[in-house]
Amino acid sequence: MNVLEPNTITPETSPDSGVIKRILLVDDSRLQRRILSASLTRDGYEVLEAGSGEEALEICQSAAPDLILSDWVMPGMDGLEFCKAFRALPGDQYGYFIILTSKSEKAEVVRGLEGGADDFVTKPVNAHELRARISAGERILRMQRELTEKNRVITDTLDEIQRLYDSLDHDLIEAKKLQQSLVRDRFQDFGTGVASLMLHPSGHVGGDLVGHYRINDHRVGLFSIDVSGHGISSALMTARLAGYLSSTSPEHNVALQFMPDGSQEHLPPATVIARLNKIIMDEMETELYFTMLLAEVNLQTGHVTMAQAGHPHPVIQRADGTIEQDGPGGFPVGLIDHAEFSQFEATLDVGDRLLILSDGVTECPNPNDEMLGEDGLVDLLRELSDQPAETMLETMLWHLDQFAGDRGFPDDISGILFEYRGPWI
Repeated sequence: MNVLEPNTITPETSPDSGVIKRILLVDDSRLQRRILSASLTRDGYEVLEAGSGEEALEICQSAAPDLILSDWVMPGMDGLEFCKAFRALPGDQYGYFIILTSKSEKAEVVRGLEGGADDFVTKPVNAHELRARISAGERILRMQRELTEKNRVITDTLDEIQRLYDSLDHDLIEAKKLQQSLVRDRFQDFGTGVASLMLHPSGHVGGDLVGHYRINDHRVGLFSIDVSGHGISSALMTARLAGYLSSTSPEHNVALQFMPDGSQEHLPPATVIARLNKIIMDEMETELYFTMLLAEVNLQTGHVTMAQAGHPHPVIQRADGTIEQDGPGGFPVGLIDHAEFSQFEATLDVGDRLLILSDGVTECPNPNDEMLGEDGLVDLLRELSDQPAETMLETMLWHLDQFAGDRGFPDDISGILFEYRGPWI
């Protein structure tokens, strides 16, 4: 073996400036270990020594080295077997492994690299070559540990994001319960007519709202609202609007007007929507807007007065199967200050149904991204004409899910169905 020349410590190879501080020297020759150890110690490294692969493995389990210099040919566990065993040890910190060998055949080198070695130094060892190999290992270990640290930061960040997501998911589940509670009576029997409600957000919470409120013994109000966008902000808007059209607190309902005798009257639907438009424009600092259809139904006569604000046309399904879709359209609420909204009327006969649906129904796509459309809605309603009012909307939702290919809905689905049963029932 060549006698090692004294090393000149450079910033790149100095343990104080690098990641290699502890080196394990493995060789069955005590003389060769002494020579290499003296040189490495002069360079400032902490040097551990082992005379066999088995002894070296025990050292690695208690004090993981940054770099290993191991002879290949040793009695018992040779250097390559030790390398494989070292690589199998648990732990996140990577150790750089250099094999000292007199083998120079390419096949032997390949076998060593495949066994887990990072580099080779041929014997007898040249001090300058060894210093260069350690410097190369320093660069690789520095990059590996920087990557490990970055991965740790990423893992910690992802864990924190997951915790935040879990917390948000829990809050959204609770918000969903609260939003669903806004639609308390999914089925209401008014005696001469019944109303059925459906509210199915595309996510945890959504921007659709349907409801009804009693005006007096023979009149009810029905409304369907679709706030722009999705998610939390839209859901908060629906909660605000639910208060303006409350069935439990008539004194806060903007559609009702209390008379001197204590009775209450319903403002014309177009006037109610205009009032909501003014509230949105004057009191709410938001870019959200909503479409709406408001209907006042006379339970004695079946006469319906409606106002439409950008919402899909109401659908009347006559008892004989005829289906009508019509309305003035109008502007959404919250877009134009002092917007005007018009009214239109219809009369329901016994067995006729009035359906007010959100655009999530007609714009529901199939797997080929083809929307159901108004014609598809007509076909669906005809197919469901024999369904009782109590279950018709839920059955419609099931058919929509089948149409969409069980992929869920990209938009909120909501609707209200009123069936007129006549004053004698």
